Amino acid sequence: MTPYAVAPLASLPTASLRCLFFASSLRLPHLRSPRSHSNRTPTPSFSTAPRRCPPSAASAVDSPAPFPSNQASRFQQWDSMTAKFAGASNVPFLLIQLPQILLNSRNLVAGNKAALFALPWLGMLTGLLGNLTLLSYFAKKKETEAIVVQTLGVVSIYVVIAQLATAGAVPLPHFTALSAVVASGLVLNFMNYFNWIGEGVWLLWEDFITITGLSVLPQVMWSTFVPFVPNSILPGTISCIMAVAAVIMARTGKLSEKGVKFIRSVSGWTATLLFMWMPIAQMWTSYLNPDNIKGLSAFTLLLGMIGNGLMVPRALFIRDLMWFTGASWASFLHGWGNLAWMYCFNSISREFFLAATLGLFIWIGIALWRDTIAYGYSSPLKSLKELVFG
Repeated sequence: MTPYAVAPLASLPTASLRCLFFASSLRLPHLRSPRSHSNRTPTPSFSTAPRRCPPSAASAVDSPAPFPSNQASRFQQWDSMTAKFAGASNVPFLLIQLPQILLNSRNLVAGNKAALFALPWLGMLTGLLGNLTLLSYFAKKKETEAIVVQTLGVVSIYVVIAQLATAGAVPLPHFTALSAVVASGLVLNFMNYFNWIGEGVWLLWEDFITITGLSVLPQVMWSTFVPFVPNSILPGTISCIMAVAAVIMARTGKLSEKGVKFIRSVSGWTATLLFMWMPIAQMWTSYLNPDNIKGLSAFTLLLGMIGNGLMVPRALFIRDLMWFTGASWASFLHGWGNLAWMYCFNSISREFFLAATLGLFIWIGIALWRDTIAYGYSSPLKSLKELVFG
């Protein structure tokens, strides 16, 4: 799912929202007093050097009061646990596409190509582009664990799209172009990771993924509802022109420093939004063709829900709104939402759906409760307020 992983993005999607998904180490040079009345709240920031500790947890805030030892212990313990949860999310993400790939293979061997049409290739494309965008982001930051997750996401989704192309669900010209982009992206990202390419080449690739993301997102959203809306490339064309203009202005110094910073960060949010659109495209397809819902794998959806759910506590703890948005959306809509859809059409048992529902809601409740304790707050609403408003 994307993973967000969007991602997001991550994932973010899911072909999942793997987005946004990496574990940080447990070093905490300084701890912020959770009861400090300072207006400074933890906000994630990204440096060009490899980062093993979230700045939000490591930032020091001047306070005349000593940091209580028991509160510091609870803070450090929850920091350690959330980092481990984020690391553990790699396991379901490694398996996220395997059940669907096996199911697709069986349907292809049996000659049941119609079942593969239950997977909209545009929805899968959003996940792949989201993973590829986040792979570029993490390769630049030298985040090895996240690079592995995003690479596996790109490869696994590409295999599924190749199966759809074999069944005739993906036009051959589109699949050929996609194959070229995926191959180029993987090569460039790993060359950049080992510092084997120049900065100019990498900037061109960053401009490409920014323009591509901003062009594809509105076009995919529009195309999802065809034939209820005219089959047009106008949304993507307009967005592409605007994206090209914005990138040119950023590179030629026509924008303010804040504007340049926004353009450079927009690809991450684009990946997250691509991941977030995946469940909408999937549920819309299932609504139009209820019989095709049997082509979905409940185990794949469950894995996506678990993987993204494991990242929610970490995203909340370090106050990363983009990560939290992608992971939560993927857990509830792509995972639980599609399972609810399958339950409504009697594709899964009542026991399976109730177990997944209770597990997800209890887990989110625990995450909010433990975060409140770690920061010494009296209500989880304060944690959510810090997350949203900083």
